[in-house]
Amino acid sequence: MLKKIALLMVATASAFAMHGVDININSKDLEVGAKLDMGQFNYNVEPNTVFVGVRFLKGDASHSDYHEDYIKDFYEMNFLMKRAVENTGLTLGLGLKLNHTENDTNKFTSVPLGIEANYKLPIDSAIPFYLGGSLYYAPEVLTMNEANNFLEYRVHFEAELIKNGFVTLGYRNIDTNYEVGGRNYDVKYNKSAYLGFKFLF
Repeated sequence: MLKKIALLMVATASAFAMHGVDININSKDLEVGAKLDMGQFNYNVEPNTVFVGVRFLKGDASHSDYHEDYIKDFYEMNFLMKRAVENTGLTLGLGLKLNHTENDTNKFTSVPLGIEANYKLPIDSAIPFYLGGSLYYAPEVLTMNEANNFLEYRVHFEAELIKNGFVTLGYRNIDTNYEVGGRNYDVKYNKSAYLGFKFLF
């Protein structure tokens, strides 16, 4: 079933002239994401500046504070505006997400705000290398259901082995903190390193 969902996401995104797709894996987790470049559909939007996307993460309990019987899939919709800082190799972005997961009895939904950065390393090489990261946070006022707050940060190193084809080595930390019955629970959804592929169209 999980493989069918991942393939459906990739196929659906490609049907709508998707800007990019990525898949990240390790020995236990599977993550699939897709982004649309709104500049490809709206001439009033400069290409490579405004993106909407979705992300799906099938996290494993061995990389989580969740019990193996209670961990559920993690879903995300996202919006990102970014721009390149001229003559620096640096790209900065401001983002907004809507995410959801749950355990056996409680639901977690939040709307975190965040920043992203990507830097092309000034290395004289036939293969371009990039270093990047992101930080997203939602305080209690931006959470719903039993969610108390949310924190996600990522770092990644990428090599563009072929034009618009990247190999990624990354690390993610996703905290889904709950408030149930007046008590706060610090629950890490996923904390793991991963290897990935990213393709731009």
